[in-house]
Amino acid sequence: MSETNTKPAAQTPRRTTSAPRISHISNVAFVLAGLAILATAAFAQDKYSLTSPGGIAFADFRGYEDWSDVSSARTDEVLKVIVANPAMINAYKSGSPTNGQFFPEGSKIVKLQWKQKKSTEAPFVVEVPDFFKQALVMEKDSKRFPKTGGWGYAVFNYDVATDKFTPDAAPADCGNTCHVAVKSKDYIFHPYQKR
Repeated sequence: MSETNTKPAAQTPRRTTSAPRISHISNVAFVLAGLAILATAAFAQDKYSLTSPGGIAFADFRGYEDWSDVSSARTDEVLKVIVANPAMINAYKSGSPTNGQFFPEGSKIVKLQWKQKKSTEAPFVVEVPDFFKQALVMEKDSKRFPKTGGWGYAVFNYDVATDKFTPDAAPADCGNTCHVAVKSKDYIFHPYQKR
């Protein structure tokens, strides 16, 4: 027998492509996720860019989601929560309008309305919000709204299917027709409720 070289043949290092491919896939996924976020942001509605036909800007009520509650109300179909800006809340706490003082300029109040449903979780019969319907807004600006006791009115409707608000076609003085009934209370139906 002849002797042969038993030394193992030199192995060429194997090139692995999994790490770069994973990195490449991660980069692509990151870019796609970024594009999805940008697309969502581009198509997401800025409700505060809306203005009613009567000239009331939704932006005038920016932050209403965090305003203090004034009161609540309910019809057979709608649950309502009434909130007001700090200027109006301070006036309420000082006794307006029952103290003979009307609400100051810049007062703003919003009636938030939800379609209601019976709770399926509570161990008793109770109506709870189902989906949001409307934001009815009022702002006190006597220079802009001298014919309606200084108050301007607007309605911003919400569509659940599209997740978008739209200004209602009603003019800025439309709410005044109903609110004349409480003219002696500076056109405001709801008193500040004890809590």
